[in-house]
Amino acid sequence: MGSSQNNKDFYSQGKAYWETIPATVDGMLGGYSHISNTDVHSSHRFLNAFLTSKEHPTGRQRALDCGAGIGRITKHLLLRYFERVDMVEQNAAFLDHAREYIGPEANRVDQLYCSGLQDFVPDAAKYDVIWCQWVTGHLTDDDFVTFLQRCKNGLRPAGVLVIKDNVTHEDVDVDNTDGSVTRPRELSSCRCSSHQR
Repeated sequence: MGSSQNNKDFYSQGKAYWETIPATVDGMLGGYSHISNTDVHSSHRFLNAFLTSKEHPTGRQRALDCGAGIGRITKHLLLRYFERVDMVEQNAAFLDHAREYIGPEANRVDQLYCSGLQDFVPDAAKYDVIWCQWVTGHLTDDDFVTFLQRCKNGLRPAGVLVIKDNVTHEDVDVDNTDGSVTRPRELSSCRCSSHQR
């Protein structure tokens, strides 16, 4: 992805794909809604380890859900741990449906940012957790790196950036349907870390 035209085409393909997807859990999960409970359960276990850490406990004030869709992770995970949650999603139709999907707890969702992650800049030192799930493959390599740098600046002391994504065992895998990429495991050698200010 060397040229700006290639980047524009990359983002246009992904945006066009998601505009055809219904604002449902099945739509968000590509027809695999049956995995939602298992996915959320494993995320609870993972996140709880940071929140209950004796050495550097992560705060519980505010989280950011990146590539939030209709708010599946916000509803079933983040709102169970954090006082307030913000969501960033490039598809306005998904955000329009989010508060209805989330239900009564939607009053604890503050900002709904309609933006692609390649353009999104979180406010400095605002978030205890920034959660990115199954969305980083929609960023070019260069934009992924700069997004991570911006997220680092968006974390509060002892804040955690979580990236939950698929990896390949060999080369980069390109999905010609939605335009995303799945990166090799060796490029994601950092399993987990927290940012300390």
